[in-house]
Formats: sequence, structure tokens, C-alpha cells
Amino acid sequence: MSGIGKSFAGVAALKNVDFELRGGEVHALLGANGAGKSTLMKILSGAYEGDEGTIGIDGETLAVRSPADAKKSGIHCVYQEVDTSLVQHLSVAENIMLDRLAASGGSKWISWGKLNDEAAQVLAKLGLQIDVHRSVAELTLAEKQLVLIARLFAQEAKFVILDEPTAPLSMEEAERLFGLMDGLKAAGIGIVFISHRLPEVFRVSDRITVMRDGAVVMNESADATNAGDVIRAMLGKSFEEEYPKLEATIGGPLLETRGLAAGRRVRGVDLTVRSGEIVAVVGLVGAGKTELSRLLFGADVAEKGTIAVGGKRVAPRSPADGVAAGIVLVPEERRKEGILVRESVLHNLSLPILRSLSRFGFISGAKEKRHADGAIARLGIKASRPDIATAFLSGGNQQKVAIGKWTSTDASVFVFDEPTKGVDVGAKRDIFRIIGELAQQGKGILYLTCEFAEALGLADRILVLCDGEIVREFGRGEATQEDLLYYASAGKEDLA
Repeated sequence: MSGIGKSFAGVAALKNVDFELRGGEVHALLGANGAGKSTLMKILSGAYEGDEGTIGIDGETLAVRSPADAKKSGIHCVYQEVDTSLVQHLSVAENIMLDRLAASGGSKWISWGKLNDEAAQVLAKLGLQIDVHRSVAELTLAEKQLVLIARLFAQEAKFVILDEPTAPLSMEEAERLFGLMDGLKAAGIGIVFISHRLPEVFRVSDRITVMRDGAVVMNESADATNAGDVIRAMLGKSFEEEYPKLEATIGGPLLETRGLAAGRRVRGVDLTVRSGEIVAVVGLVGAGKTELSRLLFGADVAEKGTIAVGGKRVAPRSPADGVAAGIVLVPEERRKEGILVRESVLHNLSLPILRSLSRFGFISGAKEKRHADGAIARLGIKASRPDIATAFLSGGNQQKVAIGKWTSTDASVFVFDEPTKGVDVGAKRDIFRIIGELAQQGKGILYLTCEFAEALGLADRILVLCDGEIVREFGRGEATQEDLLYYASAGKEDLA
């Protein structure tokens, strides 16, 4: 890609960008929110047309005006939202061979036996054991991701864009994906790898390009740079400068649980969160973090134990009960549970406080707009206008909306479940600032995460959750990432 330029409504999103991808390499493309990496890849995959510049393969200039043009040239994209790339009611085989089915033009003469055999051969070549007759709707997120990778082989892709492919995966599933990426490399396929997780970027990448403000600011081999340099290039300053911990006065207990339990994932949790305090609960995937957050919020009902808010016993049996008790949740699956993606930013921010914006059952449009304008400015939400659909925002800005809708309520306890999942470094900075400001206002913060570095940088206390139980507590500055991993993995020294 040479001299690529693109503007939206007169605002330059890309400025004279050059990007190169070789066959059989993994080239990481990094950048904060609004850096231009998504726009660049949309031009490469045919979703957008560039205003300036050229795209070429082996020195031959291409005309990429649609995704179909890109696919003809062997350029394919696997998006973060895997469900949107698969047809849920079709089988695994049909999804893998989808382009073949589409090319048949609706012909009734399809050899289903041959189609299933070919799909099975592709899966076998990748070392994947997935029944080709299963409906895609029955698969886990990780299995769906693997089906998409298998489709790339069936389509004989030459270049692949992997957009946040590990965001929905556990550590073990991510390792399996990296093994498949090695297979793609060995087959001579070039991979553009977009991720916000720097350790995995350095684990799999041959080269790293960093974009900032629509331009390329770094292009180095992975061996010639490090995480600190990459963060500095992304932000224009160091990690420490971008993530200062805001000082807050810690008061008396706000949230207390004793013996809280439900099912096999939450087994007798005791914890306390004080006003102005950020308490991180860290654990590996499957430790029970999400299940604990749902019990506190009332999305699931506790079988045993007690919850108290401000010294008063509560027993939330629904999210409405949780909100009434002063507990709000920013869930891990923000697009499914945290926001209404088809609704505007304006309406999402208003939802929890409609009563205060209404009179005689009618919402005041002027009040709602004033509230949204104030929240957008305060939270740093990058939206062209308040009435834009939330689906059109970046992941980081969608998360700010998911958080922001609760900030005007009377909630005293904020529960965050993996709030930085699939969020870039720049948006993380804003989310950490918002959380710090809530603590300064005297709110109690419970921060559930598998990102140990975030817990160490943000929390006043860290609780380690393993198999549904709190197994260790650390004060600020008392633990290292190795300590947290040791206890989170049940003290299994080999894993640690």
C-alpha cells in the first residue's frame, strides 16, 4: 500500500500511509483509538475506497473497490466479531465452503457429500477436530474462530487480516490460534495482526508498524524494538505518564460479601470494598470472575451467603434489585449486555436515569441532550454527534458509553468485569481515569480482570480468585505478576 490517503467530511483519517506485507510473515499493525489502522485495513479489504494512493501485489497495481475485488486478489479479513462472519444456522462444512456455495448461483446440483469431505480435509490439514455436520450456532467462540481460519484455507487466501482475533479467547485457546497462524505462515500466507495485547504481539510478529493520528510513526522488526518503545510510539509518551493513579481517600466499608456461593464457579467468596477504594479481583479464564459479578448485580441469584451495601443486607434477585441497592455492573460482553448497539449514544447514556429526564411520563429532549453532551465531554467519548448509533463507535468508546450510563445514577458500588477487553492503550487510559475519578467521588470499585499488570497499576488491594474462591490478598505494591499467576493457577509452579 503506497501513499494511502482518506478523509471523512473533510477530516483526514489517513495521511500518505505506506504499508507492506510479505508472504509468510506476521506484520502487527498497532495504534490507539482513531490512529487510522481500521480505516487502512478497510481500504485493503475493499470496505472503503481510498482517496489517494495505490495497492499492489508483486508490483502489479490492483483496483480494490469492494470486498469481492479484495477476495479475488486473495485478501481476506477475519473480524473481531466472529458471529457476524458466520451463518449461524448453517453447518460447519457449509460455513467453511461458503464461497463455493455462493459461486454455485443457487444451483440445486450440489454434492453435499463432496462438500462435507472437502471441509473435513481442510480441518484435518489444520489438525482441528470439529464435526463438519454440527450447526455453527452450537459452537463455542473459540471453535467459531477456528472455523473462520479453516475457511481461509478453503478460499486459498494469500493475505489475511486478523482483527483482534484473541479478544474472545482464553490463554489456551489463544495458543492454539497461534499454532494455526504458524501454519498459515508456513503456507506462505501473509498475516496482518491487529491486537492490543503487546505480549502476544511480540510472541507472534515478525514486524511491527505503529500508527498515530493517521500516519505511520514506527516500522521496525519485532526483534529490534520492545513494549516500552511501542507504547511510547502509540501514545507519544510513556506508559507511566499515561496511567497515573489518582489519589483517593479510602473510607468505611461499602460492599461486603460473606460466604457468597452459586453453582461450581462461586464457592464461598468473602470480600470487602471501602469507599474510595479500588479492589481488583484477578484470576485466569474460568476462575469465576464473571459469575461473581453477576451475583452481585442480581443477574444471577446467590444460593448461599450474604451481600451488604453500606452495612445494609441486600439480596438482589434481578439487575433492577442490584441498581436499587446501589450496585451497578459494566459487563464483559459489552455489545450483548452493556449497551444497546442499535440505539444512539444519547439514548444509551439516558437509560438508567429516564425518570429524572421525564415529566408526566414524557422525556424532555432538551434535558436528555444536555445530559448526553455533558457525559460525552466528561468521559472523552469520541462520537461525531450524540444521536449516532453506538454500533458505529470503536470498542473503547462503546465501553465508555457502557460505563458512562451509570455515572449519573446514585450507585455507590461499581463492578467492572474485564473493562479493557479488546480496548486499545489510549482508551484504557481514559477508562482508568474515569475509574480513578469515581473512586475520588467516594464510590467503591470492584475491578475483575485477568490482566495482572492492570491490577498492579490500578488497585489499592488485589484479591486472587481461583476455582471460585479467594485464595490470597495483597496490598498495593506487595505483589508481582509472578505472585498473582502462582496463586491464580492454584500454586502450580510449572504453569507459573
